[in-house]
Amino acid sequence: MQSISLSKKAAFITSMAMLPGLSQAGIYLEDKEIPADLRAFVTANTKLLAFVSADLNGDDKADYVFILEKQKKNPKDEDIEQGQRPLHIAIRQADGKLKLVKTNEKIVLCSTCGGVFGDPFAELTADKKRFIVSHYGGSAWRWANAYQFNYSRKDDTWQLVKVSESSFHTTEPDKAKEKIYTPPRHFGKIDIADFDPEKFKGAGIK
Repeated sequence: MQSISLSKKAAFITSMAMLPGLSQAGIYLEDKEIPADLRAFVTANTKLLAFVSADLNGDDKADYVFILEKQKKNPKDEDIEQGQRPLHIAIRQADGKLKLVKTNEKIVLCSTCGGVFGDPFAELTADKKRFIVSHYGGSAWRWANAYQFNYSRKDDTWQLVKVSESSFHTTEPDKAKEKIYTPPRHFGKIDIADFDPEKFKGAGIK
């Protein structure tokens, strides 16, 4: 049975979410690699999985969207699945300090939720007033998804604007099938704090 190459995987994911700033999965950041003003948010028993610095609310200040991973306190404990990888948004205030304004514990899949392929988290990308979280996983049948959120000045929050879901069989990697979901046809206003990958269709006020 043919398996998809790493380059094919990268191309498949990149085609779904192309933005200037990105942080990829696979390597936890060491303390020296973490920006000084972000270190306070990396709490006990967590590691920084990914982060991107970008002007997330359009005020010309550098903000952060980042993902932490909760660690098992004991190696013998069961793997953490629910809420293992919370995504946070920290906004730069007038005094230059960061303020945590949004959190979602469902958008980023757990480290063991990718099937045979392994860790499904693919990348976090961001630029001015938007960010995207992407996943990739499966076995003989591979799947990928990407969730895009844009900043709403009116509502002063980040709302779901696009969901991409793709799949293909490893024997036919060039025959991927993709579904795109956008508002208001498929869902209404969904705040990043309320987003559930399993329950976004038909959700939100239109």
